[in-house]
Amino acid sequence: MSYHIYGIGNALVDKEFEIDDAFFAKAGIEKGMMTLIDEQQLASMLETLSTDYGLKKRACGGSAANTIIGASYFGARTFYTCNVANDETGDFYVADLKAAGVDTNMDGERDDGVTGKCLVMVTPDAERTMNTYLGITSNLEEKHIHEEALAASEYVYIEGYLVTSDTSRSAAIKVRELARKHNVKVAMTFSDPAMVQFFKDGLLEMLGDGVDLLFCNEQEARLLGDTDNLDDAIEAVKRYAKTFAITRGSDGALAYDGETLHRIAPHSVKAVDTNGAGDMFAGAFLYAITHGHDFAAAGRLASAASAQVVSQFGPRLDAEQHEPLKSAL
Repeated sequence: MSYHIYGIGNALVDKEFEIDDAFFAKAGIEKGMMTLIDEQQLASMLETLSTDYGLKKRACGGSAANTIIGASYFGARTFYTCNVANDETGDFYVADLKAAGVDTNMDGERDDGVTGKCLVMVTPDAERTMNTYLGITSNLEEKHIHEEALAASEYVYIEGYLVTSDTSRSAAIKVRELARKHNVKVAMTFSDPAMVQFFKDGLLEMLGDGVDLLFCNEQEARLLGDTDNLDDAIEAVKRYAKTFAITRGSDGALAYDGETLHRIAPHSVKAVDTNGAGDMFAGAFLYAITHGHDFAAAGRLASAASAQVVSQFGPRLDAEQHEPLKSAL
């Protein structure tokens, strides 16, 4: 079996809640950011959110998982390396992955522990704020890498959130090294502005001597280049990536194919929930470039798909929503 994309990232079961801004002030949470919490904080917050607001949606998630599942629903052959425990949440996670047609290293025996969870809080302005308990996914390590599947892939896709744990950061670096060994292209995402802001040295370590394709948003690009100027940020990204895509929210996106910087038009939609928009952009983009399309076409599909995601609740689209989007190609 050969794959279009081999992904590695955190395995988290997303629990989504619709809340109001007042909750953040009361709970002392920074809005719009991803914050790591411990198991006790998770239990306490989960109880408060469930009681006061009610669970809206549960899905297997994690940034790279959303990307890989999106690509799979478009028609890409995919493999996902992650780490979940042998608990009910882990069972749910693996079943959800397989239902989306994604092959995984978690098919067999799984370790004892607690599967990671992410509390996704969405406010009326569609902004998403995440509190994450990594659980067993922080023990994602080199032993979880499936080298045979990786070697049989066109691209590897590395999640920036892996920078927060020493073992998972080492695993991400190992994936990049194995990709080079097997002549597999390397794609990476920064995942969240907080990763560039607080873990920049680790991210640079993950980037190593550079990647073939980098996904980031405008804020992350500016933080990477330590600049407020977009043109300077673009030049900074070019130092680390042969090609890249920079998402710009309602201003669309930029896609650089190594020669030309393509300006990707935005889709005007009423945003309901921005969770998963960047992940879907990457999934649609990777599907397109592994299926013979150029960066301009890949950008159009990615823009259309991410606009559809933000116009509904949850980090992903339903399987049947993907095919009609291909008209953007």
